[in-house]
Amino acid sequence: MDIKNKVIVITGGGRGLGRAMALELAAKGAQLALADMNREDLDTTIGLCMEQGVIARGYVANVAVEADVEQLFQDVVSDFGALHGLINNAGITRDGLFIKAKDGKVVGKMSLEQWNQVVDVNQTGTFLCTREAACQMIELGNEGCIINISSVSRSGNMGQTNYTATKAAVEAMAVTWAKELARYGIRAASIAPGYIGTEMVMSMKPEALEKIASGIPAKRLGKPEEIARTVSFILENDYVNGRCIEVDGALRI
Repeated sequence: MDIKNKVIVITGGGRGLGRAMALELAAKGAQLALADMNREDLDTTIGLCMEQGVIARGYVANVAVEADVEQLFQDVVSDFGALHGLINNAGITRDGLFIKAKDGKVVGKMSLEQWNQVVDVNQTGTFLCTREAACQMIELGNEGCIINISSVSRSGNMGQTNYTATKAAVEAMAVTWAKELARYGIRAASIAPGYIGTEMVMSMKPEALEKIASGIPAKRLGKPEEIARTVSFILENDYVNGRCIEVDGALRI
């Protein structure tokens, strides 16, 4: 797919990886619809994209709320008249040990709220956004591509029962959608980043960052721009479908 003038939706598009993706695609001439919960972040990213001479609009929406998602994609199509891509980037963590015990006594456990919050945003949000995006693409007759953001943690990581479950799920859903939607000219794939130096990660204590980096064969954190370039690769290569691309500095081999 030639990215120029294509309409791409990015959830969680206000900051972090979402902002890096938006700037990467803006540089290639895409028209951008950015969804986020924070209007201020959206406005900042939109301004940066428009500096590159492209059309960019922001939409405040909670991807975990069905009515919000339905309205989001209706608004995008109304504003742009087309839809060619979706990056399911919105995600949260609510980390904690599954069970915590001391001297044979359980002293803590992951709450149902911790579980539901992460599932609602990361998994249900991805489901809802892709469902609505695919419906619009099919009815508009637009071929396109859907990219889910998974994680190296999808194979299991201590303290992240909820997060790992959702990141394994979004990878599997991309495979399913690749098979189901190919008949409509819609591809689906996923990206599994390792530790990436977003604003949130880089705000950690230097000693913590050093410890994380030392455990990565590449001996450094990934850059948001490296994930963004992977997004471009998938969008531009029409034979990439149903696969997960790992971008983790060989953290998981």
